[in-house]
Parts: sequence; structure tokens; C-alpha cells
Amino acid sequence: MSLCHSAWPNTSVAWQAADAPIAVEAGAIATVQPLATEAGLGAYQRGGNAIDAAVAAALTLGVVDGHNSGIGGGCFILIHRADGTAFAIDGRETAPAAAHENMFLRDGKPQAGLSETGPLATGVPGAIAAYYRALRRHGNLSFAELLEPAAQIAENGFPLDSVSARRLASTADKLMQFSASKAIYFKPNGHPYGEGELLKQPDLAQTYRGIARQGPDYFYRGPVAQAVSEWMSKNGGMITANDFGNYEAKTRDAIVTNYRGYDVIGFPPPSSGGVHVAEMLNILEPFDLRAMHQRDPVQLLHVIAEAMKLAFADRAYWLGDADFADVPRGLIDKEYGRLLSQRINVDRATPVPEHGEPPQWKSDLFERHTTHVAAADKLGNWVAITATVNTSFGSKVVVPGTGVVLNNQMDDFSVFPGVPNFFGLVGAINNAVAPGKRPLSSMSPTIVLKDGRPVLTVGAAGGPKIITQVLLAIVRTIDLQMPLDEAIAQPRIHHQWSPDKLMVEHSMDATIIQRLKQFGHVIDVLPLHSAGVTQAIGWKSNGQLWPVHDPRIPGQASVYVP
Repeated sequence: MSLCHSAWPNTSVAWQAADAPIAVEAGAIATVQPLATEAGLGAYQRGGNAIDAAVAAALTLGVVDGHNSGIGGGCFILIHRADGTAFAIDGRETAPAAAHENMFLRDGKPQAGLSETGPLATGVPGAIAAYYRALRRHGNLSFAELLEPAAQIAENGFPLDSVSARRLASTADKLMQFSASKAIYFKPNGHPYGEGELLKQPDLAQTYRGIARQGPDYFYRGPVAQAVSEWMSKNGGMITANDFGNYEAKTRDAIVTNYRGYDVIGFPPPSSGGVHVAEMLNILEPFDLRAMHQRDPVQLLHVIAEAMKLAFADRAYWLGDADFADVPRGLIDKEYGRLLSQRINVDRATPVPEHGEPPQWKSDLFERHTTHVAAADKLGNWVAITATVNTSFGSKVVVPGTGVVLNNQMDDFSVFPGVPNFFGLVGAINNAVAPGKRPLSSMSPTIVLKDGRPVLTVGAAGGPKIITQVLLAIVRTIDLQMPLDEAIAQPRIHHQWSPDKLMVEHSMDATIIQRLKQFGHVIDVLPLHSAGVTQAIGWKSNGQLWPVHDPRIPGQASVYVP
């Protein structure tokens, strides 16, 4: 066998569906961490498929990329199997049974920080349940086989890269508030570990091995659930052992929309990503984007920004957990997209005062800081996993004796109408806190098919910018025929309706920024390392799988050939 590594494939050939075979003697994987990518390759070597490889990588990311994701958080898993079936496994966190819509209010007003840091910020984690469900139904390898390599890394330690060290330093003040967090991430002299220094997590290794021995019950009905419950009880939290025991990962129907002859498969609510990637594509489809790009590339950026703005206005009002809220299917209706497209002035930014009203919105309803893994195997299984603990190091709480960083996903609920969360997103009653409810998410694992064959899987990290990163990757590859690596490397834009600002990546040419201002956009230039991170897999025209890692941060994209 041979292993081919690349963070930036040296090729100028775009992926081409017509040349892509449905099966090749290879597997591919892309992640933000070389050790996680190696774990995925190891799964392929042991006879695993893309599901095994993706879960192995995700479990390892929970060790080496713990500020972004981990078993104390949640995930969305989108799978397209070789037999042509596609489905979504929802491992989103849930609000505890004691949660209520006023839990973050004090004297009737939102209390700063309660939904971001500490015991009230955490939802019941879903990652372990989702990974186990994916493996049990669709993998070739056992959970224990995939947990042990990650446990070894946690036990023996790994050198912090520049990104992890920077995140740790920027979060140090809050991590210091919690004894078990301090014990892991700080040296005896009181300083956080820095770049190149070895970080060991023996308690997390023990937790991984406990799950390997006893399965998910070790986490949801055993020592981990008990430890979390006891810590919450002592520190003013709400989560109990019963909340853990009642958690269930759910299999949901994927969202599918057709865009210029390609089937785009996305994740359903509580993800807002699948709905609004589809909605934005429907808004853009009436425009000849390729001709516009050739005529005036800045006008193209303007039109895409206007589509983003319209979709995010709908997100703020309509989206929530479809098991609790009425989320209209009309949001992905082609005619609704066409009607919204008519509101776009191609020469001038137009205010969007409120959400739209999709057709049959009362009756046709959906059934009730982050990392991304992309994987594809020789049989035609394609997988996209987006996992998160929300903001860096989640709630900043590590539960003593477990090594588990708890998420702060409760901040993804609408804590109060019109009040923005950490990412500046506002929400309405559909995303209000309720017991057992799953907060709205921007995670957008996506798989694109042509004539029934997978040609692209893409996903990202970056809060609400996840949705727009995925949109840009699809438009740039399908409409503009960019090579996949170029499509991901190009400077990005992002508009989320509120605040009414067009965010542009710092690397955007100054003349382009000036032109966008002339279109009437209020510009917010994003600082370095804040435009998100994308992982993708496509095809080269010679029929080889082509994994691509975002060049903005360290990472690794690799192909396994037996």
C-alpha cells in the first residue's frame, strides 16, 4: 500500500464528474490535524470503509483538536452509501430536562456569559451516540478498534501546533476558573502549554478505553454520566445522569436540492446549513454566474452576498429543532428561491428588513467553533462529519476524572428574542430553549452528486461562516469550474443579515473591497484566522480521489491506496 499526503495538491485540473469512476482502489480523508488524518488512514489499512475512517479521525480530533470538538460535544454525520442511499445521523446536543426559556435571564434580562461559560452553558453531549450508531449500522470495524489509537495519543501526549497553542492562550483566563481544566492545560508554573510542548490527557485516555470496553453505556449510563451529574449538582448546573441516559442520536432524512443538474445533499434541522445552502443555491440559480464572473467578478460577489443576506434573514425567524418547532419545507422550494432572487438588485445592495414567507409555511413542514472530516472510500461510500463543542474549549469545563471538555451549545439557542449569541446570530421563538430540544446549528456537512455518483463532499468549521463557506465551494466548482483546491483557497465573503455588514477575508484585494463598498455594502474586514476552515474531497479528471485541506491552517489531506 502507499500513502499520499497533501495539504495543497499540485494540479490545475478541476474535478470532473464525467471522468470519475464509482469505485477506485483507494480511500481519501481530509482533516485539520495530521494525527487525525493518520487515524483515518489506519482505519482504511485495517479494512475499514469511509465511515470507519471518518469516525476514527473524529475521535482523534477530540484529543488533538479538543478546543474545537470532542466527546463532550456533538456532531452531524452525513453519509452517502455505495448503494445510493443517503441519510443524516443527528448527534446534536440536547437541553437538559430542567432547562427552560428563561434560564439565562436575571431580572428579566439576559445575563452575560451564562450561556457561554460554566455549568449552565452545556447541553447533553451527542457525539459518542452518533459515532456508535454510524459504525454499528454502516462500519466494518469495532468501536474499540477506533478508540484505542486516540486513547494512546491522549495517554502519551502530542505537541501542540500553533493554532491549538493560540486558542489555549486566548482562552486561558476562563479555563483557569475550573480545576480540572487547569490541571490539563497549564504547566506547574501556572502558564498554559505553548506551541511544540507535549500535552497529555490521561483521564481522557481512561474514558476512551472505558467506552471501548463497555460501549456507549460507559459514557451515558456509567462513570462519565455520574461524574458529570455530580459536578453539575455541586456547581449549579442542570444536567443529571437521567439526561445522559435518555439521550438518543437520531437518523433523519437528508435534504436534497438540484442545482444546475447536480443533486446537493445537506443536513436537515436542527442544522440550518442544509436548508440555507439549498435556499441560497435556489436564489442564485436564475443568474448566469459564470458569465457574470467573466464580465465583472465583483458584481458576482455582490450578488452572492445578497443571496446570503436573504437566506440568513429567514434563518433568524424560521429555523429551529423540527421536533419542537414548525420549520417550513418551502424554504427550499425552487419557486420561493426564484421569487427571492427577484429582490436582488445586481447593481446595488438592498436592505432586507425581515424574513420572507415561503409557500405553505403553515402546513408543509420538516419532520420533527467546530471541525470537519471528509472521507470517501473505494466502494463509493462518502462521508461528511462536522463536530463541535461550539466556541473554543466549549464551556471551559473539564469534568474531574474524565478528561472530557463539556460543550457550551446552550448558547446556540435564542436566549432572548433579538439578542445575538456569541457569533452575532439572532433567533426567534422557534429556537427558544426547551427541555430535550436541540439548538439550531450552522454545521453543514454536504455531499454533491452528478448522475447519482458522488463528485464532491465538503464541510467547514467557523460558526455561521460554515454555511457560506460551503455555498462558495459549490458555486466556485460548479459555476466557475475552479479546481477544488483553488475554490477553497480563494478569499471568502460572508453576510449573515444581522449585523448588516458584508464580512470579507483579510486577503481580499483592496480594489475589490472598494468596489464592494461602491455597491453599497458596509464592509467588515475579517482578521487573520477568522474566515473559517474547509475540508473537501472531489475527483481529479484522471479518476483519482482528490482530498483537499484548507491552506489557512495546518492540516492534512491524504489518499490511501492498498
